[in-house]
Amino acid sequence: MRWANRLSVRKHNQVNAAAIKTLRYLSISEIKEHLDNVEYIIMAAPAPDNFKETPIHFTLFLNTSDDLPREIQKAIFDKFLQEEGIENAIEVMSQIMPVGFSQGLQETYMPMLLVKEEDMKHVPNMPMLVMDFLADSDNFSEAKEKSLTGWSYCYN
Repeated sequence: MRWANRLSVRKHNQVNAAAIKTLRYLSISEIKEHLDNVEYIIMAAPAPDNFKETPIHFTLFLNTSDDLPREIQKAIFDKFLQEEGIENAIEVMSQIMPVGFSQGLQETYMPMLLVKEEDMKHVPNMPMLVMDFLADSDNFSEAKEKSLTGWSYCYN
């Protein structure tokens, strides 16, 4: 992720996934305050080894809980792929999902897509429109080549 080349309105982090430590989870009121003026968050992580053509696992967290029509979701997704130089997107999932946020040693809070029922019950969360997929991009080399996980916030 070429964070230095991103717009100045973004805050970002990149860490080794094994080194991510959660100190605490944000409460629902803290999440609401934290998401004020956030347009979206992008997370990039190494994909499983058997996906050679799509070595990056992307998660795009849109700051809305509206279930947008499929054609609007597709237009947002296609524009995002083009702007970020992302190619060969596969295994695309787009739906409203519970998202929690953790505070760790990084500068910004880490978004967490909650998929386990137990996590949904115990981790405070907000519904967000999430687009999760595998793809490739030269703009996210830290995830692809160094096996780092990173996330970046884009503000309104």
